[in-house]
Amino acid sequence: MFFEQGKKIVFIGDSITDSGRRDVAAPYGNGYVSMVRNFLLARYPGLSLTIVNRGVAGNTVVEMSARWEADVVAERPNYLSVMVGINDVYRQFQGDPKTAVYPQQFELTYRTLLQRARQTSNARLILMTPYMIETNRNLPIRKQMDVYGGIVASLAAEFGALLVRVQDAFDNALRFTTPAYWSDDQFHVAGPGSALIAQAFLRAVGFEMPVKAG
Repeated sequence: MFFEQGKKIVFIGDSITDSGRRDVAAPYGNGYVSMVRNFLLARYPGLSLTIVNRGVAGNTVVEMSARWEADVVAERPNYLSVMVGINDVYRQFQGDPKTAVYPQQFELTYRTLLQRARQTSNARLILMTPYMIETNRNLPIRKQMDVYGGIVASLAAEFGALLVRVQDAFDNALRFTTPAYWSDDQFHVAGPGSALIAQAFLRAVGFEMPVKAG
């Protein structure tokens, strides 16, 4: 099991992490963070883990950097989970391209944030790939999302972080389902999609179901 007793886990990211944690579903949201928290606390009550959700809907990595001191550094996490990149890519194709974050800036900004986290807290890192729920991998936006997933994977290797391959989890599920099964817009997910992300996270951190007695 990756987590140790009495430690704090901070999750930061965009709307997938936020999931209403600032309003209707405060303070953990109703997405994957809440599911991960519930499973960890139920399975490992003796660890007394503290879970903090600092997702903000709509954020790119640049926008996330503006709140890094308050939402990460000030929290002094023992473990830090980061999931960002969807908006950075999406705005290149729809919305406001002027505020999109292109690959070089994405990587440089992301690296700077991870370095800052290491300098101030020595937190162990968990990086989660951005994703698009799309079967056509040659679609330009999907191809770009894979580029950003590759950047995240490279940063995970560089920093010795755990890597949660969220895109791979959805790609595997799409062998048996359609994108509409998981999402109305190929990004935002309800219960089953959140559970799929939570499963990928829990698998990466070594979560083990208890052995049935008897």
